[in-house]
Amino acid sequence: MSSSMSPSRRQLLLGAGAAALAASSVAGAAAQSSSGAAMGLAGKSILITGSSSGFGRLGAEHYARLGAKVFATMRNLPRPEADELRTLAEEENLDITVIEIDITSDEQVEAGVAEAEAAAGGALDVLINNAGMAMSGPIEVQDLEATKLMFDTNVFGAQRMIRAALPAMRDAGRGQIFNVTSQLGRLIIPGLGQYSPTKFALEALSEQLAYETVDKGIEVTIIQPGGYPTEIWQNAAVNSADLKERSRDPLIAAYPQLTAGMGDSGNGGGNTDPMDIPRTIAEIIMMPTGQRPLRKAVHPVATPQVPINEVSAEQQLAMLGASGYGPWLRAVLKN
Repeated sequence: MSSSMSPSRRQLLLGAGAAALAASSVAGAAAQSSSGAAMGLAGKSILITGSSSGFGRLGAEHYARLGAKVFATMRNLPRPEADELRTLAEEENLDITVIEIDITSDEQVEAGVAEAEAAAGGALDVLINNAGMAMSGPIEVQDLEATKLMFDTNVFGAQRMIRAALPAMRDAGRGQIFNVTSQLGRLIIPGLGQYSPTKFALEALSEQLAYETVDKGIEVTIIQPGGYPTEIWQNAAVNSADLKERSRDPLIAAYPQLTAGMGDSGNGGGNTDPMDIPRTIAEIIMMPTGQRPLRKAVHPVATPQVPINEVSAEQQLAMLGASGYGPWLRAVLKN
């Protein structure tokens, strides 16, 4: 298929599910173009994973204050974080519903998404795959227990959520999916175990999904945070200490520089503001259909992944731009 005959991203998105969109998409697009960012997020249904702390908790509050109907999900209910969020929602009259979802559980994912869709009256407008974990230590030290846990959380968890939410989105001919990766989904820091491998995998999953769903009215954005002071560092210290404890001494001794700090609590984010992430996501949600980026690097100082993102897009188009996949690639990568 030649590029001259290729539809634009907007055409692909607005052409998706024409029958399903006839009543709603045109009106929504007109309202968005007339009032732009002033609309806030009123009328949007947003489900976030990992809402007990960090980007997820801040995001739940932020999107609700902008008018969204928020489904804040977390595991192991009941828990104080859920009670605090419910109290805040009541005090500020925010539309926040807490739902129990452990993203490593097929059953909880299916039930939680179904509950949110029922409350939203149909397909979710936005799914934010935010939940994740980290664990330090060299690759050889990462036993299968650690490896399976990391992939089950950072990759398979997102896949479970995507597969649960996509059918209704496809039927509606609309939807947005955000996957929170990391700048370490493009670059490597030695000694961080399976963290980068899982984030690299989520990057690839997200980009492939974006190509495959762009003509169905669904947009995918990868959020690539740099270092931020969230609870992931404290949780990583606990998990890393457990891994070190069950590892054989000769294996730990084989990598002295990379195992000495396993289990030490640190702050990998310095004094950066974690609100950068929910603010960025909200801004992208409010962008016109067809203009949202595939990838967004977020950090006030360090964004070393940006040139990698640019080269990756160039080479992807060079490889497949002239093929039958070209229209999908150009529709996704042009922004």
